[in-house]
Amino acid sequence: MTIFASERFTQKRVSPRQTTLALQTLGLVDQARAKENAYPFAFIQDKLGETLWSKQRDIVQSVQDNRHTAVHSCHGSGKSYTAARVVSHFLSSNRPDTVFVVTTAPTNAQIRAILWREIRQAHRKGNLPGRVNQTEWHFQDIAAYGRKPSDYDQDAFQGIHADKVLVVLDEACGIPPDLWEAAETLMTNEDCRMLAIGNPTDPFSEFAKKCQPDSGWNVIHIGYEDTPNFTGEVVPAQVSRNLISGIWVDERRAEWGEGSPLYVARVLGLFPEDTDDGVISLSSIRAVQYDEDDRPPLPTHTETDQMAGITETIADYDVCLGVDVGAGGDQTVIRERQGIRAGRQWAARTPDSEEAVNLILRACAETQPDRINVDVIGVGWGIVGRLRGLVAEATPGQLLYGVRIDGVNVGASPRDKERFPKLRDELWWVVGRELIQSGAMDLTDLDDTTVAQLISPTYSPDAGGRVKIEPKDNTRKRIGRSPDNADALLLAFYRGAPAWTID
Repeated sequence: MTIFASERFTQKRVSPRQTTLALQTLGLVDQARAKENAYPFAFIQDKLGETLWSKQRDIVQSVQDNRHTAVHSCHGSGKSYTAARVVSHFLSSNRPDTVFVVTTAPTNAQIRAILWREIRQAHRKGNLPGRVNQTEWHFQDIAAYGRKPSDYDQDAFQGIHADKVLVVLDEACGIPPDLWEAAETLMTNEDCRMLAIGNPTDPFSEFAKKCQPDSGWNVIHIGYEDTPNFTGEVVPAQVSRNLISGIWVDERRAEWGEGSPLYVARVLGLFPEDTDDGVISLSSIRAVQYDEDDRPPLPTHTETDQMAGITETIADYDVCLGVDVGAGGDQTVIRERQGIRAGRQWAARTPDSEEAVNLILRACAETQPDRINVDVIGVGWGIVGRLRGLVAEATPGQLLYGVRIDGVNVGASPRDKERFPKLRDELWWVVGRELIQSGAMDLTDLDDTTVAQLISPTYSPDAGGRVKIEPKDNTRKRIGRSPDNADALLLAFYRGAPAWTID
């Protein structure tokens, strides 16, 4: 272990000889490490050659001073970078036989590619003691690791014993309650520390509870306006380039809308409220986004029907494309569905129906669908007719052979006329809201733009007490764009005749 014994770890300048004599008097190694522990900023600046900006220093200081620190932050604030420096300082400033660090995140990919990537960089940059691999830091024995246990494993961190334990919960919104409880079992004495950091995307998460004023945690909030590119705080150019930018904020404001829960979480760094009149909540979407190791396997069609509560027997359509045809300058958007999984997306501005057909054919060549659902409002009927003609001409082995082409008129009557005025209302409520809440969708690969569109529409009762979804034009005016991506996704999950129901 490197021993730091110089004036940089003291508050006032002293000579190297004075420092050496003092350390000899007080006990050399232990006192040197005590100095390191007392001055983490000196460690980060002098050993790693890095500069922290004000909110990052607040985080580091909070971990020094408090047993529990929670940081809810916007995108691009350097959260994981800071957590990695906290880990590096903690391990380098204490005797290896007295410390242990546990880190976790919602997915193994996040552990390896985000937090531990930063830890590896800090270790290499500072030539720090021990050796570090993808998810472990070793001295003679392992001193730190990153793990993604089972969501329900309350014994996940059992057997870890050390005088000083640091627990880091990265992307903390996605960590389930059982793992929070498991992590707390490590906090056995006053020298233990826990740092929870993340984007505040789920207002009902355990992380949200820890960020409340009366939680007992020291809570730090970072919104985009708190970062150096907006405050004018002077930082090195390299630091500035890695932080949230004005261009990115402007793009997200235009794409998501300032009232979008995604904008509130990712840009403002605040927990959004799942409004009473929102059709689909952000928290329900996050619940069906999985780590690859925990992701439900692609089910058979029969299993898909059972998950969705579909009571009637329908043909086996393993792969379906939902097509929202662009009109009036909007994009034509195509979304793939494989069983319960939302798959790839294709989008382009198609000024005429032939270009829209060509885009659909391109998607078909890449997916080999069993079924295509096309919104027939506007030019959609012509596209359905063209596709059906190609299907009729196709021979075995050719593109579109045996593919079912369904035109979906969202302005038509719904199946359940007692609950909904139109099919569009039924589509958004039953396919969007109820299928997601039932777990019959896997939205792991869904992009943020589509997520933002899914959570945008509101609903209200009509005069007859039926569910009425906000008109598309109203949504467009409110969020600044048409929810074409969301419409294509719902069409991909839509089942045509015979009728189906959700239990």
